Amino acid sequence: MPASASAQIGIAIRIGPPALPVYAQPVCPGDGYLWTPGYWAYDYDIGDYYWVPGTWVLAPQVGFLWTPGWWGWGGGAFIFHEGYWGPHIGFYGGINYGFGYFGTGFAGGRWDGDHFFYNRAVVNVNVTNIHNVYNTTVVNNVTVNRVSYNGGNGGVEARATPEEERYASERHIGPVAAQTEHAQSARSNPQMRASVNHGKPAVAATPRPGAFNDRAAVPAKEAGAPYRGGNDVPRPPVPNDAKELQSHTRPAAPNTGNPKLDQKYQQQQDKMAAKQEQEHQKLAAQQEKEHQQMAKQNASEAARQQTEQRHQQQTQQMEERHTQQQQQMQQKQAPHENGGRPK
Repeated sequence: MPASASAQIGIAIRIGPPALPVYAQPVCPGDGYLWTPGYWAYDYDIGDYYWVPGTWVLAPQVGFLWTPGWWGWGGGAFIFHEGYWGPHIGFYGGINYGFGYFGTGFAGGRWDGDHFFYNRAVVNVNVTNIHNVYNTTVVNNVTVNRVSYNGGNGGVEARATPEEERYASERHIGPVAAQTEHAQSARSNPQMRASVNHGKPAVAATPRPGAFNDRAAVPAKEAGAPYRGGNDVPRPPVPNDAKELQSHTRPAAPNTGNPKLDQKYQQQQDKMAAKQEQEHQKLAAQQEKEHQQMAKQNASEAARQQTEQRHQQQTQQMEERHTQQQQQMQQKQAPHENGGRPK
């Protein structure tokens, strides 16, 4: 997945991700490594989810923390919001990834000067090799479940706080090269596919990115929930009419470090949002007019069903087109890790 400057939309599909598997955390390999939890990614080529193992990653710079990516239901699709590195932990869907990521913030450690201090009560560290540790018991009030997505039927019900929204506007970078390569390795490994491992991957976590064959790599103890095939979770109902759709989630404000470029990108986002809202309202008005005409004509049940099916198709096509437009703009505006402007 491409690096991004914020938790940006990556892909959108209509099939829900499996539950998070149950697994142990490998020992931290050394000072400066931060935990990045495992997650389900989706491969369009094979039409299947695949597990990207949790792993320890060297922070790209002192003071930076990892905000995990997360799946959410919105605009008629499951959308993946990519994780990022930044000075604070932002919103990650309220998903309980464990090991300090209990739905909000991170309880597994903190930066103190140039060193990261690990909370032994939460993460797995060897005090013989790592001395910058502390021990603070965390009271986790979040309901323990393995749900891997936000919103929709059965999803986590959480919304970003004003503080988390502010953090999303801070300067940050997307996954580093080691993380991208790690995800690609998972994608190319058939054993990571949900249809093969049924939600219980043979490699659930690794001590370092890409170390799938390391003896310290750990398998899943069990699937987070019974696996029921491609659509592992209840699929939220697709709206029949445009008027039933919720407004699109606005992307994070551009933050490239170049005020003029940010202003230009914001204007582009506002223009696209206004155009999409206009199309939304136009289709909703058209469909409502047809409903009223059918009511006046006392149309048959068969005619009503045909109209509803046509409206649902129109609504889905519009949402798919809008989602694709959002993705293309996000990718176009996403800066490189070195801070340069996108091509």
